[in-house]
Amino acid sequence: MGMITTKDGTKIFYKDWGSGQPILFSHGWPLTADAWDGQMLFFGQQGYRVVAHDRRSHGRSDQTWDGNNMDRYADDLAELIEKLDLRNIIMIGHSTGGGEVAHYIGRHGTGRVAKVVLVGAVPPLMLKTDANPEGTPIGVFDGIRKNTADDRSQFFKDLSLPFYGFNRDGAKVNEGLRESFWLQGMMAGIKGAYDCIHEFSEVDYTEDLKKIDKPTLFIHGDDDQIVPIKAAAEKSAKIVKGAQLKIYPGSSHGLAQTEADRFNADVLAFIKS
Repeated sequence: MGMITTKDGTKIFYKDWGSGQPILFSHGWPLTADAWDGQMLFFGQQGYRVVAHDRRSHGRSDQTWDGNNMDRYADDLAELIEKLDLRNIIMIGHSTGGGEVAHYIGRHGTGRVAKVVLVGAVPPLMLKTDANPEGTPIGVFDGIRKNTADDRSQFFKDLSLPFYGFNRDGAKVNEGLRESFWLQGMMAGIKGAYDCIHEFSEVDYTEDLKKIDKPTLFIHGDDDQIVPIKAAAEKSAKIVKGAQLKIYPGSSHGLAQTEADRFNADVLAFIKS
C-alpha cells in the first residue's frame, strides 16, 4: 500500500500487490479500493499484479474541495499508472469507475492497456434526455444530492439495499456487506461525494467509448436498480467495436460482491481468451 502525490498536490492512496500482468481496478461511488478486495485476493492468487486506488476525496485519499470531476479522476489514474509504470494492463471499472476507465482511455489512449472490463458501468450516459429516453430523470439525481447533503449516513445505509438487490423478495440480506458499504461511503469527503454525483450521472462518455480499441467485456445485471442496463451496457456494447456483453439475469448493481465466484471466473476467462 502507498500514496502518490498528483501534480496538483493531492495524495492518492493505492494498493499494489503481487506480480505479473497488472489488473487495475476502479471502484464505484461512494466506495473505495476495498470494494475490490475479493477480486484482488482471487486474481493475486492467480498470478496477477493487482492494483486499486481510492479516488480523490474517497477512502484514504485526500479530501479536496476542487478537482472532484471526471477529467481529474482520469488524470489521477494516468499519474498512478505512470508512476507505477504499469503496462499491458487489464482495466476493470465498476459503476462510476467504469466512467473513469472510459474517460482515462478517452484522454490518454490505450498504449498501456491490454483489455477492458466494465461492470455495472455508467457509460454512455445515465441522465434521461430527449436523445437518451432510457436514462434516469434528473430529479432522481437531485434527490441523491439532497440526501447526501442532508443525511448521508442514513442515505448510504438505505442505498445499500437496492445496490445489492437486498430489497427484492426472497433476497438473503448480507448485513456485513451492507455495513462495509456504509463504512466505505462514510470515509469519503462530503464535498467530493456530492460533486461526484454529477460526474456519474450527467457526463456523456460516448466519445470515450468510441476510442476503446482493445478487447472489451461488459458485465451487467438485468435487475440493476442503480444503473439500469438499457441505458448503460446495452448501449455501450454497441458503441465499443467488437465488445462482448454478458448479462447476469436477476443480478444487482453490486454483482461483483454478491456473485463474486461467477464474476471472477468470467473475468479470468476473458483475460485468458
